[in-house]
Amino acid sequence: MLGAGEREALAGVERIMIWILWIVFGVILIIAEIFTTGFVLLWFGIGAFIAALMSLLGFGYVVQFIAFFFVSSVLTAASRTIWAKYLFREEGGTGLKTGVDALPGKVGTVVLPSRGALNEGAVKVYGSVWTAYPVEGEAPLEAGERVIVERVQGASIYVRRFDALPEWRRSELKDKNESA
Repeated sequence: MLGAGEREALAGVERIMIWILWIVFGVILIIAEIFTTGFVLLWFGIGAFIAALMSLLGFGYVVQFIAFFFVSSVLTAASRTIWAKYLFREEGGTGLKTGVDALPGKVGTVVLPSRGALNEGAVKVYGSVWTAYPVEGEAPLEAGERVIVERVQGASIYVRRFDALPEWRRSELKDKNESA
């Protein structure tokens, strides 16, 4: 049977072991964050460090787990609010547009000219080739032309020709060329 001193020493070793386990758990979570895109594991790693501090200060397991979950939850909620409010904001306030939603207004290049009754062609936008149709009133597409995406409908885009120079700039250049 263990004496009082031995039990006390064993409890001290156990407390140190728990503290070390919390630190290791926190480090593992923070390292795992490097390989994820969610930006959540960092906050749980910090929560584990706080739980390690609670263990080092002599608090029991219940307090350690409460500190871990409370700190992790608060930091996760706070970071989501910060990301949504300040980093993913657009001028119109509609939020960050990605993927297909970001295509309207983007400039592309015609890689296959229009053919057939529907004037179906192919346009490359940001490295992806899309089935494209000229918007109503536009002439058939010619290879190499620059176009701007008007809308996305299903897996097809509707485009109009895009002039690299705005109208005011073209007229200004034309006036200079005529006077020279």
